[in-house]
Amino acid sequence: MDTNLPSAILNNMVTATLILDDGLAIRYANPAAELLFSQSAKRIIEQSLSQLIQHASLDLALLTQPLQSGQSITDSDVTFVVDGRPLMLEVTVSPITWEGQLMLLVEMRKIDQQRRLTQELNQHAQQQAAKLLVRGLAHEIKNPLGGLRGAAQLLEKMLPEPSLTEYTHIIIEQADRLRALVDRLLGPQKPGKKTQENLHQVLEKVRQLVELESQHSIIIERDYDPSLPEILMDADQIEQAMLNIVSNAAQILSHQEHGKITVRTRTVHQANIHGKRCKLAARVEITDNGPGIPPELQDTLFYPMVSGREGGTGLGLSISQNLIDQHNGKIDVESWPGHTTFTIYLPI
Repeated sequence: MDTNLPSAILNNMVTATLILDDGLAIRYANPAAELLFSQSAKRIIEQSLSQLIQHASLDLALLTQPLQSGQSITDSDVTFVVDGRPLMLEVTVSPITWEGQLMLLVEMRKIDQQRRLTQELNQHAQQQAAKLLVRGLAHEIKNPLGGLRGAAQLLEKMLPEPSLTEYTHIIIEQADRLRALVDRLLGPQKPGKKTQENLHQVLEKVRQLVELESQHSIIIERDYDPSLPEILMDADQIEQAMLNIVSNAAQILSHQEHGKITVRTRTVHQANIHGKRCKLAARVEITDNGPGIPPELQDTLFYPMVSGREGGTGLGLSISQNLIDQHNGKIDVESWPGHTTFTIYLPI
């Protein structure tokens, strides 16, 4: 058999393939791996895998498991951040013997667009189901609250001593507090009145409000697309949606030095919004250099009552998503330590 055949196969494979030693140093990289990491094999070889990857969604130390078990492992949902670009990959690691040494064969395949879209749609459906459940519960709570408050007011009038009204006041106050929480859980019920509006004017209002709130301790950079046309929207609702995201970022950045938020707008052709093709859309990216969102929160971030901040209600992002949904748009999030980007798509 031709001894050049294995190298010919590796060189022509579309799967990015690396061979690593037990310390995760790269000993071989095929052309597909060079393309994936945007570096030549000469530069990659002898480097540690952790030097190539800024952030990984899985613990890289787990990749050495096949050396002990002798079994291959596969993870079909891995994110590697390379040169600031998140790559969604399916990774398979197998033990091999090469040049008399036990090594690791790492195969990396990009998750195709269709599969990513399916994941996105499933996630959105789960979020919508969770919101419907919470809304149903909120309605069930709201009805008896009115009766409770009314009964407390009647009781207050019938009390023989004014000093006893202190207790009825507590009942009324707590009923009002619960009512306010339920109203926030239910979110905006009616779609607002939509008119053709300039998105940049809305974003400028948000910037001014957040700068005032943070007392100018955070830098907010703008990178606006001047060719962005006007959008049919309810300006107040979109302002609220954007404000929730930007002020969240500002509150997290207030605990660190050199906090920076970048607001970027672009016009996108043929955008895919929840499985529907949209000829023209506005894309708003809100990026911060904060600590990042913990991986365990990322899938449930837009659920009501989920908060990564102490003392947070967990309603801000849920309300933002509701408002963007009412405009037939969508919100995506990508996050790793030192970088979080919320991307909002709005049809034009």
